[in-house]
Amino acid sequence: MTQISQQALEAAVREYRDPYLDKDLYQLGAVKNLASEEGGKVTLMVELPYPSKGIAGALKQIVTNALENVEGVESADVHVGQKIHSYKVQKDIPSVPGVKNIIAVASGKGGVGKSTTAVNLALALQAEGARVGILDADIYGPSIGMMLGVPEGKRPDTRENKYFVPMDAHGLQANSMAFVVTEKTPMVWRGPMVSGAVMQLLQQTLWNELDYLIVDMPPGTGDIQLTLAQKVPVTGAVIVTTPQDIALLDGKKGIEMFRKVEIPVLGVIENMSVHICSNCGHEEPLFGHGGGERIAEEYDTTLLGQLPLHMTIREQTDGGTPSVIAEPDSEVARRYRDIARRVGAELSTRERNLSGSISSVSVTEH
Repeated sequence: MTQISQQALEAAVREYRDPYLDKDLYQLGAVKNLASEEGGKVTLMVELPYPSKGIAGALKQIVTNALENVEGVESADVHVGQKIHSYKVQKDIPSVPGVKNIIAVASGKGGVGKSTTAVNLALALQAEGARVGILDADIYGPSIGMMLGVPEGKRPDTRENKYFVPMDAHGLQANSMAFVVTEKTPMVWRGPMVSGAVMQLLQQTLWNELDYLIVDMPPGTGDIQLTLAQKVPVTGAVIVTTPQDIALLDGKKGIEMFRKVEIPVLGVIENMSVHICSNCGHEEPLFGHGGGERIAEEYDTTLLGQLPLHMTIREQTDGGTPSVIAEPDSEVARRYRDIARRVGAELSTRERNLSGSISSVSVTEH
């Protein structure tokens, strides 16, 4: 019987390069076990460092084929999972119990689709195998509840008259000021009251073992946003913009704000990149072209993805079933999931928070 070369097996595994981090599985530290047995059977255990359910099948197939081409190998059994760690936050602010990583979704101005993007990003991270929550920090215009289909008037349960139990919405753990006030309650609060209310929602919600908490930030870069950026233990920020020049200017302000408080900007999402005609499918860049790419290049960050201006995105989100849930196999949903993987991958390159909660492991493909 032919002796299987361990070196040849390792070389076969190295043929696969991660599409988001451009490293092989050994460089990523993703190979947990590679062993051969009598009879030519090889077993490989892989743990990717980011939510990756959508690519696990392809990874398994590619690596299985490579291993089975090694001399002496009769069959290869490849297991693909993921292990999401906790990463450092700005100025070592104490972490929130039950939450590994907080990702702030922000925009320099309103009207760029920030909340729609935040909701679909949260659902996409969940679809990729992560435990995810979402906090609506947009006190003046809380819309996350409506977008997630939470019935009007539904209130979160409480514990000890002090803690909120997050709502379950499409599998996400969610909380919002809209859940504790009525739609008719005017928010005529000054900055300190707003930031205080957001911190209370963040710290007094019983988040349950989240890999990621998405925080939908208020639009803009004023005192409220700056105060929140200084107080919330944020692992990384995502900037949402459109290709319009004015939106790009405000997007740059958002990047500058986060850098001022030492929060890494994971990248830029360009929303409304092209308009897709619902009748003929023709694509046209109504708001300009290439703006997200320019801003990402100028600030040495990543263009995480580009999303179309399409009627179904608005209709599905307004109806309480965002695109990732409503049409999980659609092109729009695939784009959101690609962005989610890219966000997770980018975050995985940061310094780990060794004092954070225990990493969770999930096997996504056998």
